[in-house]
Amino acid sequence: MTSLTPSPSFSLTVRLEIPNRAGQLAAILQAIGAAGGNLGQINLVDQTRQMAVREITIDAISPEHEERLIETIRALPQVRLLSVDDRTFKLHQGGKIHLQSKIALKNRADLAMAYTPGVGRVCTEIAQNPDQVYRLTIKQNCVAIVTDGSAVLGLGNLGPQAALPVMEGKAMLFKEFAGIDAFPICLDTQDTDAIVNTVKYLAPVFGGINLEDISAPRCFEIEQRLQKELAIPVFHDDQHGTAVVTLAALLNALRWVGKSLERVRVVINGAGAAGLAVAGLLQRAGAQGLVLCDSQGIVSTSRPHLHPTKAAFAVTQSGTLADALVEADVFLGLSVPGAVTPEMVLTMAVDPVVFAMANPVPEIQPELVEDKVAVMATGRSDYPNQINNVLAFPGIFRGALDSRVRHLTPELYLAAARAIASLVAPQELQREYIVPSVFDSRVVQAVAQAVAQAARESGLTQG
Repeated sequence: MTSLTPSPSFSLTVRLEIPNRAGQLAAILQAIGAAGGNLGQINLVDQTRQMAVREITIDAISPEHEERLIETIRALPQVRLLSVDDRTFKLHQGGKIHLQSKIALKNRADLAMAYTPGVGRVCTEIAQNPDQVYRLTIKQNCVAIVTDGSAVLGLGNLGPQAALPVMEGKAMLFKEFAGIDAFPICLDTQDTDAIVNTVKYLAPVFGGINLEDISAPRCFEIEQRLQKELAIPVFHDDQHGTAVVTLAALLNALRWVGKSLERVRVVINGAGAAGLAVAGLLQRAGAQGLVLCDSQGIVSTSRPHLHPTKAAFAVTQSGTLADALVEADVFLGLSVPGAVTPEMVLTMAVDPVVFAMANPVPEIQPELVEDKVAVMATGRSDYPNQINNVLAFPGIFRGALDSRVRHLTPELYLAAARAIASLVAPQELQREYIVPSVFDSRVVQAVAQAVAQAARESGLTQG
């Protein structure tokens, strides 16, 4: 199953040589549109009296759709296809991040202070006063993004090298949104003990650890052990970032439909790291009517040999996801494409809220139920109400680093979620605007301040 809407993630730039006469470009654009391509920027590269060279940006639905668009262009008479660039692959060419010195080395004096012999004095100071490492090194503003590549996006166990583009992207988000220097650490092991020990060995360099794309249930043990053994914040974004943003969006969605979190029936499909973390944070926020589903249906007390992480949310009801959705107020999807049908949505309660957050293809395409739900949200940027972790983790780490937080706790996550939700004023709230934009400059500051205040009140700061 693929997206029904063209997306920049499947985007081409084609360079064409065409006859320079009236109507020629219009015919090409019409053919692309008829083939389902979404037209973007059109540039004139070169022109003579006889010929014109143009670059056209086209969004497609899938890789297969990209190929069909290319064949459509090739079939046009008197049109010569000079080149095709996949814009996503071109953006990643050579990697997306680099290191840059904060100071210039212009002469011997600069070198003597930045490196030997002057740096020896700084080393001695830190050895004698370890807390000075936060003032005199990168540690106070640096986060390690750690993965083993075992659960990359929704793509599965791709390994550490294939995970690197995601981790580079994460580092970009840390820097662009919160000014935090972050570096990808992709480990060539999926052994829990090895990962824990490696992170502990690396920890002296970093002020915080962001765990990413590590499969369940190992991710729970890795995070819990590192939380206990390190005196710096450890955050598994797939769990807690997802939970924070989901709660923020749900608080506003329920405000829009006039329902309370304490009274609604919430069905969560997906009992992996994200689903379990969302369930846990919703309970902390007051939710009582939670039903958790996995690939076997409702997580029920009647099931034998339930993993403890699932057993904590088991209910007496049994059955399928379709059974769970009957009269449900809210569906939260953290699972697989196509898990929900329009017929299942029609069985939900009045004014249903549907968050289909499987990425890149949601549990149900918004177009199929847009007139059947009160609020629809996805994890995608090309639909309204994007549930995106970038609303949470930059601000959480900004607040944690600035306040020297030892550990991140559910109380801090609740504070972050409420801060995000509060940025949508009552007069602004709409069915297609329940969370602020990821580009809203207020988000990081609001989340950072909320986390710092909650940390102070909980006695979690140091220094």
